[in-house]
Amino acid sequence: METHGRRTRRRTVTVHGESVGFWESIPAHHVGPDHDGPWTHPDGEVVLLVHGIAGSAATWGPVLAELARRRDGRHVIVPDLVGHGSSSAPWADYSLGGYATGLRDLLAVLGYDHAAVVGHSLGGGVVQQFVLQFPEHCDRLVLVASGGLGREVSPVLRAATLPGAEWVLPVLANRQVAAGIDRAVHTLPGLGLLRGSVGESARAFASLADPDHRRAFLHTARSVLDPGGQRVRATERLYLTEGLPTLIVWGTADSMIPVAHGHRAHTLIPGSRLELFEGAGHFPHADDPARFTALLVEFLDGTEPGHRSVREQAARIAAHADLEPAPG
Repeated sequence: METHGRRTRRRTVTVHGESVGFWESIPAHHVGPDHDGPWTHPDGEVVLLVHGIAGSAATWGPVLAELARRRDGRHVIVPDLVGHGSSSAPWADYSLGGYATGLRDLLAVLGYDHAAVVGHSLGGGVVQQFVLQFPEHCDRLVLVASGGLGREVSPVLRAATLPGAEWVLPVLANRQVAAGIDRAVHTLPGLGLLRGSVGESARAFASLADPDHRRAFLHTARSVLDPGGQRVRATERLYLTEGLPTLIVWGTADSMIPVAHGHRAHTLIPGSRLELFEGAGHFPHADDPARFTALLVEFLDGTEPGHRSVREQAARIAAHADLEPAPG
């Protein structure tokens, strides 16, 4: 598919026995005469867009459309995380570390050494983990209503960790119910900027009608949450992002993860930039894709890559540690 001089295609790769679907979007002049063959690497930056729990690459569709309208020259990769969208949902590692490793593997298969990583919600936790595990592969960080920055989270997600959630989810994920919500989103007045967030939430629940995706959702939720809230947090390690250009985006009407987490991250990440979307919900990039895309492009254009080596990361960790002397 080609729009405004930008070509986008759907691809699938099998890595370590797991099938991963992803969108690949690139300026058309980087595409050879064989559109289905390999595409040449762009001169510009590679951007990796990572969706949230129960979401898919489709969440970023409006942003891809805006990038096309702006004729942006970057190569954009938008994967379906394992257990989501068109990717397989095997019995696998659904932890943040497992997802981060999957992103590293995808970049390796495509031949890229590093990328700007953009993560929404669970995807924010994944890209934070990516930075911690693979600092040499990340040159910019964008957190959008990100998980992993505090204990508080919506009761809806906490409920997924309770016994019996396996039996309740099929009712909540009924496709007819989700379709009704989706119709209401497009007809009810007064939703304002929240229309995108409500619609994305409805589609996320609809995806859980599939038993394999439902199982993956439960495994993922229980790897990062407990009945009291988020149990995996990166706040004690955010000092490791120092020197890495970081943008934090949040909707002020986010009912899933409180905007206070964005303020906290901004305080803990030296040199970070915080942008609040007034009246937007948990999906600010869907509520106002034009503003979000303009902000993303401005951030990428206005910063220099900040990736560091594993050795530098290790030295920074050692400097913050307190090693007791050996006895005797």
